Amino acid sequence: MAKDSMKSHEKIISPTRLIMMKFRANRMAMIGFWIFIAIVVIVLLTTLYTRLIHYDFADLSNISGGKYEPPSSDNWFGTDKYGRDYFYRVITGGYIALQVAVLATLLTIGIGVVIGAISGYFGGYIDLVLMRIAEIVISFPFLAIAIAISAIFSDYPAKVRLFIMIFIIGILRWPGLARMVRGQILSLKEQEFMTATRVMGISTFSQITKHLIPNVIAYVIVSATIGFAGAIMSEAGLSYLGLSVTEPVATWGGLLQRSATSTVMKNYWWLWVFPGALLSMMVMSVNLIGEGLRDAVDPKSDIIKRRSLFSWLFGSFIAKRFGGANGGKRTGSK
Repeated sequence: MAKDSMKSHEKIISPTRLIMMKFRANRMAMIGFWIFIAIVVIVLLTTLYTRLIHYDFADLSNISGGKYEPPSSDNWFGTDKYGRDYFYRVITGGYIALQVAVLATLLTIGIGVVIGAISGYFGGYIDLVLMRIAEIVISFPFLAIAIAISAIFSDYPAKVRLFIMIFIIGILRWPGLARMVRGQILSLKEQEFMTATRVMGISTFSQITKHLIPNVIAYVIVSATIGFAGAIMSEAGLSYLGLSVTEPVATWGGLLQRSATSTVMKNYWWLWVFPGALLSMMVMSVNLIGEGLRDAVDPKSDIIKRRSLFSWLFGSFIAKRFGGANGGKRTGSK
């Protein structure tokens, strides 16, 4: 009777809920998550405000601030060499970075999941051809292609150049995801549930889309999160080299590039500190989220028990000596 009553009170935790519990228990991942959410909210609200008031970055006739003014209550991030409010320009750069990262990541996921699923499911010559194509794409020099395409479309409007950059980043990053999906599906298609789908006469399309891809979606999300940070860095790098959108559209890489002089570095620190800090915080937060998701998806990981920030930074041995290693309950025999 006691065993029956205990079983009746047992809770069955779904894999998705277990992943969420593990992720929430990872304090560094949650710190990264809230930093990311804060930056995204600020960027979206500020961008919406600038569009509602029709703020024109190219119009230099209605500027009220002085040139190179340091941060103040009127201009939170100071002003640039034209007297433009630097806060709006930095936040606009964040909006460009988010646009590029989201769209490039979606393009990478779309291509990588489709090719990986087809390659892993059918195998044979199809697998051989698709993986050889992936190897060819991996061998393409990213920077050389970006320079060539940027030179070809140098006279096009900023929006066109932006979408071309998104295409370059997305189209050259799918092979890694495709290989990962292929490996997972090669393993999954030999399991009993897939044998049952074939016996039941379920179509090939349904087997792939309804039974195989849903079982690898957690790994796809982890890969996409890490790729999201990579896309932000790629956009910043291309902008720094002048291969992305140009003035008057602001990007974090472009702002840093225009601040890369000894005079600005010494005398006008806010011109490089704010875009550099936001770029670092954005990439760091996304990487923390990706690491947290990777640990949460890993069935071997055991991070339900919370760890303190001190423990995460300095290791369990030092944390035990100087203030406790675990943020949660201690376990063990007395």
